[in-house]
Amino acid sequence: MFEEADLIHRYSRADALRDGVLIDVSDTAKVVGIRWPVALTQAAWGRCVTVPPGVACQDEAGHLWDVVWPLRCAIGRSAGAEVRFGVHVRNDNEDRTPPLVRLKAIRGPGDDGAPCITVMLPAED
Repeated sequence: MFEEADLIHRYSRADALRDGVLIDVSDTAKVVGIRWPVALTQAAWGRCVTVPPGVACQDEAGHLWDVVWPLRCAIGRSAGAEVRFGVHVRNDNEDRTPPLVRLKAIRGPGDDGAPCITVMLPAED
């Protein structure tokens, strides 16, 4: 239907990574056994990885690990292109169980057609 149409605009995964819309976490993901490139949306990074100022005993490396490990477990239990999982994120100094943040990961082709994974908040696409 659109074979003869002119391309108006193309925004690639590489563009999104360069612009900071996606944050590449592939190196950390490889440590837990995910062999495909993995990126988090800016919103997922801000909600689950960024540590607000003044929060004790938390760091971004730990928060990132707390995202990629459950992602690896969710991928292992699923055969579909989309997996849903949750992570507890401590973004305050309260002495309680941190709130659960729901995430989804989409497996699909990257710019070159090779598989990749994008982790996002449930309302994102």
